[in-house]
Amino acid sequence: MKENRKAIVFQTGNGEYGISIKNILSIEKLDKITPIPHLPSYVSGMIKVRDELIPVLDFNKLLYHVEMSDLHTSRLIVLKTESITFGIIVDEAKEIVDIPEQSLKQVGILAYSNAKYFSGVVNLSDRLITMIDPEILVESLESIKDIKEYVEEKKEEMHA
Repeated sequence: MKENRKAIVFQTGNGEYGISIKNILSIEKLDKITPIPHLPSYVSGMIKVRDELIPVLDFNKLLYHVEMSDLHTSRLIVLKTESITFGIIVDEAKEIVDIPEQSLKQVGILAYSNAKYFSGVVNLSDRLITMIDPEILVESLESIKDIKEYVEEKKEEMHA
């Protein structure tokens, strides 16, 4: 029997996206985000979640180059990768779904260089969910090195 995987499904723009639950730390209501100057426009700023300072990415801006419309109903999905913990702002965190391995398809557009972090498309009977690999996402971002350095500096200042 093929293995099922669990993923959090969320909505951003008109699309449904999924991230494996193994990378999800939490889903939060948005609190005050502290803006950081001179970072790429898709970085909304920094936020403190459970005493950890994390960068916040606006997923609408990253994918569609449009700012998130309603921050009051938006959610923050906190993700952990090997190199950094970060948050993504999404329109709505919808559900946890089981993803049967046979429903995960590789699609030609996924090879497009600006979307290397799309790991496949889940073809369920009534919908398509684009899967995202947070490890590839964070490493593909322009200025990630600067963001990581900034986070480390702020952590050191907080503990000094």
